[in-house]
Amino acid sequence: MSVPSIAPYFPFCRVKLVRQSVSAQSDMAWIHTEPDNRRRPICHVCGTPTWSVHDRSRRAVRDLDMGSTRVWIGCPIRKIVCSHCQSVRIEDLEFFDPYQHITKRLARYVYDLCKILPVKDVAGHTGLDRKTVKRIDKMFLEQAYAQTDYSDLTILAVDEIAVRKGHSYMTVVLDYLSGRVVWMGKDRTCETLTSFFRGMNDPQKQRLQAIAMDMWDPFIKAVQQEVPHVRIVFDLFHVVSAFNKVIDKVRIDEYRQALSKDKAVFKGSKYLLLKNRAHVRRKKDREQLRKLMKLNRTISALMILKDLLKQIWQYRYRGWANRRINEWQSLALTIDHSDVRRFVRMLDRYRYGILNHCDFPIHTSKLEGVNNKIKVIKRRAYGFHDDRYFSLKVIQAFDPLNGT
Repeated sequence: MSVPSIAPYFPFCRVKLVRQSVSAQSDMAWIHTEPDNRRRPICHVCGTPTWSVHDRSRRAVRDLDMGSTRVWIGCPIRKIVCSHCQSVRIEDLEFFDPYQHITKRLARYVYDLCKILPVKDVAGHTGLDRKTVKRIDKMFLEQAYAQTDYSDLTILAVDEIAVRKGHSYMTVVLDYLSGRVVWMGKDRTCETLTSFFRGMNDPQKQRLQAIAMDMWDPFIKAVQQEVPHVRIVFDLFHVVSAFNKVIDKVRIDEYRQALSKDKAVFKGSKYLLLKNRAHVRRKKDREQLRKLMKLNRTISALMILKDLLKQIWQYRYRGWANRRINEWQSLALTIDHSDVRRFVRMLDRYRYGILNHCDFPIHTSKLEGVNNKIKVIKRRAYGFHDDRYFSLKVIQAFDPLNGT
């Protein structure tokens, strides 16, 4: 007949269990251990064994719970004289780090919980301090993701995300083909993206073919300086978004010039004009849009130009796309408005990135979806005050090997 024993639950080879004690409420258990004299103590730095013990003490180390009972292990701590390090070191007992107060398996458990739960909830579940939980999670994240993985990168997407109020941004770099967040950096400057490229070696840079982004000059400058062979692609979403701002400015000017009896048609039309006409479903909205376009020729012309602008991204031959841009610019210049003329000049300045879409039909819509998930991560944690920790959590969330 076997005798019940708790020893199999504590398979620590460098100590031996000598006794246990449990509180009256059974909510706290203490496992008392002593050094296993069959094994020579080893240095926690270099692993050199020795018999020379300098000092002895004890420490309480938190372990995994058993049911609803918190478990603490009373551990012997010996300071040894390491002949290799030529210094006094703490003995390595292997099941916890010498300067930690929790076992390695509890730390791993905390890390696994942090993959699916906020730090606050993990701290409440385990009874640990929130700072301790964050420190453990960040330690594992640094081990896994401290070095940027530049392998197999050919097509990238770059965008920024607001991390807090006051124009505080972080730059996000996405592997377009795998959907993996490769890197995150503070701010959205040329230096930010430059630091990403400078972490790559020459063969890795040469493998890059194209990068999707918006028309943000600091990012463009960084790409042209560091990887000039890479084709920059401007996607439809950001160009149409810029043209929507032009439509809104024209709408405001047309409203001011309209007769008093016609101003009611303009009211409430701001977001109506920004929608694709296929998405205007309510009968009331469709009727207002029809009246507005019938009333104002400029607004009607802008809506037609918006539809024509989207068609440019449907071409797969640079010559046809270039011809369509020229035709679109000629039509747009028939509208006598400074913002329209400014947009035409902007379109001509960034024409190369639109034409590159013919060769690389990529866009940042995939990155916009990533940004939405990043916002969920940030909101779930009630914001992150540590940008490094935030970036590591995001990279982990989009790691295809993460398994969460």
